[in-house]
Amino acid sequence: MLLRGTDRAALAVALVDRLRHAGLPTGLTETGDLVHALEVSPPLSVDALYWTARVALVRRQPDIATFDEVFAAVFDDAPPLPLTRAAHPPAARRDDVHVPVPAGADDVADGGGLPWATLPPVVAPADSADDAPHTPDRRPSALAALAELPFEDLDPAQTELLGEALRATLTRWPTRRTRRHTADPSGRRVALRPTVARARRTGWEPATLVRERPVRRPRRAVLLCDVSESMRAQATAYLHLMRAFTLVADAEVFAFATTLTRLTPALRHSNATEAINRATAQVTDRFGGTRIATNLAAVLDSHHGNTLRGALVIIASDGWDSDPPDRMTAAMSRLRRRAYRLLWLNPRAGAPGFAPRVAGMAAALPFCDRLLPAATFHDLTRAAHLLQDLGLGSERGSA
Repeated sequence: MLLRGTDRAALAVALVDRLRHAGLPTGLTETGDLVHALEVSPPLSVDALYWTARVALVRRQPDIATFDEVFAAVFDDAPPLPLTRAAHPPAARRDDVHVPVPAGADDVADGGGLPWATLPPVVAPADSADDAPHTPDRRPSALAALAELPFEDLDPAQTELLGEALRATLTRWPTRRTRRHTADPSGRRVALRPTVARARRTGWEPATLVRERPVRRPRRAVLLCDVSESMRAQATAYLHLMRAFTLVADAEVFAFATTLTRLTPALRHSNATEAINRATAQVTDRFGGTRIATNLAAVLDSHHGNTLRGALVIIASDGWDSDPPDRMTAAMSRLRRRAYRLLWLNPRAGAPGFAPRVAGMAAALPFCDRLLPAATFHDLTRAAHLLQDLGLGSERGSA
């Protein structure tokens, strides 16, 4: 055993003192951790001692270099026979069993060394430089790396995997206050009817006040996805985003190119592959032209138009529209009056030097609360989190 007969507390304190003089911020907590670690799992080699001390004493990545320097200076040049607590081996010990203490042992008392304990005789040469302790390289996970890739660089399996990861991030959804109330002891409002009903038991004296609070329900979400030719690379990824909202927020989902298609029932399927395949099969005008303003007006004029009232509305499109800009202005103006928040996801918004110079995008932008980039799954995840935060804002009159 490497530290047989060692005063572990003295060893830990001396090593911590060396590290503190070298600029590494170690304190009593780290020292106690090292002492406890040495007691629970005594190291059998210098490498094991290195990792035990590093895990216990180092808290930050920039401090690893300082720790390595101090550890190498102390243990690489250490004598084979460790010193006792009194800096001298016991008189009963023989020199043929334990190597004698070197002449520089007095440095221990001056703080120049560490209080060693007995080590077994050296039976093998020291480890070579190639076997020295080293820090494993940290690499990002495969999923995080894929999330940064453009949609066109992903295969169907990777897109499905990232879509499931996106759905998993949507663990909560904002709520809105309704006009209904329910009994709650912590409510601020007195419920008159229950209070009067209880007063019948006390001679019509309201001895017990029944309080109530407003009922809160999940805020609606309506998503409209452009599946025209200019959105070929992004269409499948956006459908995964819309499926995530359908499962978590009970959202209404529409796809549009030249006509409007409702995809909510298809995307509610529990299997992601089956849901995307059903949604794709329902869109008959996929990868064709684009009529954004016409389809927005179709949603507003349909029986789903009331779903837009007080809802979070997300439009995913690059803004290329064959309709005149004045029709886009009229449709977006109507939509803005009904929606609680209106966001536009544009796959080209994150490109350097981007400016909404397309006529349709320029006409729609004044009515949007946010214009967000959506060229990678990382962008979609950020947009989903922003939607959750926006739903917690102040209520508007249309809600």
